[in-house]
Amino acid sequence: MKFLHTMIRVGDLDRSLHFFCDILGLTEVRRMENEKGRYTLVYLAAPADIEEAKRSGAPTIELTYNWDEHEYASGRNFGHLAFAVDDIYEVCGRLQKAGVTINRPPRDGHMAFVRTPDAVSIELLQKGKPLEPKEPWASAQNIGVW
Repeated sequence: MKFLHTMIRVGDLDRSLHFFCDILGLTEVRRMENEKGRYTLVYLAAPADIEEAKRSGAPTIELTYNWDEHEYASGRNFGHLAFAVDDIYEVCGRLQKAGVTINRPPRDGHMAFVRTPDAVSIELLQKGKPLEPKEPWASAQNIGVW
């Protein structure tokens, strides 16, 4: 397993970038805009991690700016921790056997979400290309929120 990023929702992207980049000293290494989903993702790296982060190798902070939402209730601005895994089906099966609810099953062979006992969301992402969809995951429904 490899730690990838921590996601934080922000209400004002420019204000947040000023804080994280201009004041704290992080650097923007990637940006993705999704017009259909109406959001922007900005990935930030610490100075020592910039080159590795540009290759998606070092942990980053993901700022998520939802274009239509500018205020978040207490705790809603923290999004999730993300980890890359060698075999998403094996990891989800092992977690499920240990009693962990798979809130968003890996139907696509690429992504799943679980929550910690304190309700912190954890995103699991398949390393490399997605695995071929297979049961029981392909038809599994979401459970709760993530």
